Amino acid sequence: MIIQARMGSTRLPGKILRDIAGKPLLAHVLGRLQMLKRPAKIVVATSSAGENDIVEAWCLEHGVSCFRGDEADVLDRYFQCARSLGMSDIVRLTADNPFTDIEELERLIALHQKHGFDYTHAFGQLPIGVGAEIFTFEALSRSHRDGKLPHHREHVNEYFTDRPELFKIGRLDIPPAKVAPNLRLTVDTEEDWRRACALAAQARGTWLGTEEAIRLCSSSA
Repeated sequence: MIIQARMGSTRLPGKILRDIAGKPLLAHVLGRLQMLKRPAKIVVATSSAGENDIVEAWCLEHGVSCFRGDEADVLDRYFQCARSLGMSDIVRLTADNPFTDIEELERLIALHQKHGFDYTHAFGQLPIGVGAEIFTFEALSRSHRDGKLPHHREHVNEYFTDRPELFKIGRLDIPPAKVAPNLRLTVDTEEDWRRACALAAQARGTWLGTEEAIRLCSSSA
């Protein structure tokens, strides 16, 4: 699993180490992954820009693997990271999503492996920031080799979605109780951050489930 993380967000600078309920956002992302039943190699992929020295230092302090690569070419950062670690299937997560649904992530990985998909995702039905995606190293390599447009380099998955005829693509079906595609549970703005803080406070130290997060956001709307 590769978690992309950098300090240089334009809308919310430094957000990945910003405090939510007493610990940085990145700690929430990593902590939730401890709920996974299957063994997984987890690495934070940040960039070589000097402002991300603090990210590497935080990872080293907390025993988390850290890889540093290109700042702008995120596709290359993923490819080099996956190749260096010998990964065959790569789950892509981002450090601004503290509410990843681990149950659905487990189902996503199982679906991907069962059907031999090149790229499998759980987007479009879950709240924004809750889903994930997984792809084979072979698919990543093809994207890295052939994805030449700027948005292919900036966004790891967009060569897959631009050229679906080249890949065997799977999409996870989501239980109706978790369908809320317009709800933002990512952290990209001040409003997102305040919502995440409120949800984390109401969770009182537990890991908030997707259904509960939807219910709490609906009741406060």
